[in-house]
Amino acid sequence: MAVKLGLDAKLYRNTGTFASPAWNEIANVKDVTLNLEAGEADVTTRGNAGWRATVATLKDGSIEFEMVWDTADADFAAIRDTFLNRGAMEFAVMDGPMNVPGSQGLRATCMVTNFSRNESLEEAITVSVTVKPTFSVNPPTWVVAP
Repeated sequence: MAVKLGLDAKLYRNTGTFASPAWNEIANVKDVTLNLEAGEADVTTRGNAGWRATVATLKDGSIEFEMVWDTADADFAAIRDTFLNRGAMEFAVMDGPMNVPGSQGLRATCMVTNFSRNESLEEAITVSVTVKPTFSVNPPTWVVAP
């Protein structure tokens, strides 16, 4: 079994194009959560021996992370501006470096749906960010580094 540590995982934003990506690691992140779910449809029949039957429908995903409030950080500014301008940005949330064979994760064009500032008394100001896949000619995909 190959154990991977969260501190070795990476969050990237694409500063290039979809066809020619330029993956920029977002280093100013703390905890990152990749949420993947599917909707459900009830397909229960009388022939299912009293058991409810369910099939998965549409997939849903989000990436949640926290950043230190640093207005001089280019990644912070790009994410903030994407939120304020209702723009889209491509992200990749990977279990290792993008250039290491076998690293894998979700690649998706997303909108920033949450950009909440946290001002704890004894901590640095942080921002909680949520991004979710949005309409794009390139749908979300699971990628494995070659």
